[in-house]
Amino acid sequence: MQERNEHSDNTKNRLAVPIGDQSRSGGSAWLKGVAFMLLLFLAWQLYFWFGDQLSIHSLAERETQLQALQEARPGLVMLVAFALYVIVTGLSLPGATAMTLVVSWYLGFWRSLLLISFASTTGATVAFLLSRYLLRDWMSSRFGDRLDGFNRNLEKDGAFYLFTLRLIPVVPFFVINVVMGLTPIKTWTFWWVSQVGMVAGTCVYIYAGASVPSLKVLAERGISEIVSPQLLLAFALLGLFPFIVRKILTWATNKGTEEQN
Repeated sequence: MQERNEHSDNTKNRLAVPIGDQSRSGGSAWLKGVAFMLLLFLAWQLYFWFGDQLSIHSLAERETQLQALQEARPGLVMLVAFALYVIVTGLSLPGATAMTLVVSWYLGFWRSLLLISFASTTGATVAFLLSRYLLRDWMSSRFGDRLDGFNRNLEKDGAFYLFTLRLIPVVPFFVINVVMGLTPIKTWTFWWVSQVGMVAGTCVYIYAGASVPSLKVLAERGISEIVSPQLLLAFALLGLFPFIVRKILTWATNKGTEEQN
């Protein structure tokens, strides 16, 4: 029993230990913090400078020009949209949902699914890495109360816990990214689980945006215009999906154990 408790304590301590080189000098950490704050300040300034130009109302006024640009330079449009989406999600700037709807209307369902799916995961991974390697101390003090719970659930359920969080939007998107950066989960595991886990929810939002007849309608009537019983049902099913998967995995595990016995 004592040996088991010691093993549990060691595991807990290992999960609580920050990943990375803890022998970094205070000066190095300070420089990284300053560099990040400057980057964040610049991003926010650009966001406020161009925010009005990229708002739904402003884009609706240039709907014809945007469609012409899409026909003339589809590759450039995809590249700019991808970069903007990574910046917004990676730095936790507001407007990701509105951007999803606009991009979906602009590019259609399938191209938007490809772009937004990988851009959102890339942005999430950027936030994850910033939290892990640049802002660990600040993030630990800010989200330390959540960290213990995340570590316990990761120890219990592994990557399936992250998969569940991605499907059920109970915890905010940016909180998942930054707190996971403080846990022992590997970057590759974080990336692919997030990629798979967010696809279903992304499809729902993209379908909603692609169904908008025009940006003018979306600007005048708001997001409530595209909310339908079908979308509400889709989100409800997304919430049930992790529990269904867990039941299936438990049943398969128990069946395999019985066959071995």
